Amino acid sequence: MSEQLTGLLARLDAGPCPDAASWISEHRTRIRDSVAAHGAVLVRGLPIGDRAAAVAAVRAVIVDGMAEREAFAPRDSYGGGVYSSSHWPADQPMCMHHELSYVTEVPRLLAFACVTPPVAGGVTAVADARAVLRDLPADLVERFERHGWRLTRSYNPLVGTAWQNAFGTKDRSEVERYCENNGLEASWQGDDGLVTTQTRAAVVAHPDSGDRCWFNQIAFLNEWTMDPEVREFLTHEFGSECLPFNTFFGDGSPLDRKTVDHINEVYERHTVREPWQRGDLLVVDNIRTAHSREPYRGAREIVVGLGEPLRL
Repeated sequence: MSEQLTGLLARLDAGPCPDAASWISEHRTRIRDSVAAHGAVLVRGLPIGDRAAAVAAVRAVIVDGMAEREAFAPRDSYGGGVYSSSHWPADQPMCMHHELSYVTEVPRLLAFACVTPPVAGGVTAVADARAVLRDLPADLVERFERHGWRLTRSYNPLVGTAWQNAFGTKDRSEVERYCENNGLEASWQGDDGLVTTQTRAAVVAHPDSGDRCWFNQIAFLNEWTMDPEVREFLTHEFGSECLPFNTFFGDGSPLDRKTVDHINEVYERHTVREPWQRGDLLVVDNIRTAHSREPYRGAREIVVGLGEPLRL
């Protein structure tokens, strides 16, 4: 096994091995040490030939997975905290974010295993959340640190994720208990609609190093990051107050396009990209490292694992 270091993204070359999950179990400490040192590690050359092998490889990394709650896009579940990648339109980007940064219990560790690389695009890029924080305007960071960031979601059966899937239940009273226990304001709309609001910290301290990290989905889930045609359609159909998701300053003040664009531009300055190859395994520190999914062409199958739950 050889190792190449490229700052944020370390690379390990597995070399010949008969079984990916067994190789990962044998080298798990080395993988975890590389993630701790660099923020993310790409393991290349593993024999991951089908979905079953990818699921086993991801489980070998995360060990004890965590269930996803409040998902903003549907996934297929393979059990034990292992899922398909989000069902998100191939021609639309998933901008830089930290997985589930809007919930009270987040995964510290993410694992992505490539079964089928796309014909073009589809990179899962990464960015250093500490560097992004340093490069953002001080007054903007101070405002978000003072007030946090607010996320509003409008669940309806016509667009986005149904609340039954997002909360893993069809029982309204169970949803209400979850919201009460996790700091969400919830109100039912009509026969089958739900609107939620939550305010979270925009900057968190890494649990090991104490480093301050820009940890949120402020830009990704904001209306100004949407494709203009999609935003116009959703606004026309549901109104600006009932978009499937939107973000604000923690005091409820709206974000303007210039601010959102600037956050995405800072992410871009710190983005590291490596095109997927069949059998690749990408392991990411979800607190220290943001990730994205870029538009793509052709079939693409990535298996994803959420591990090491951390309550913020």
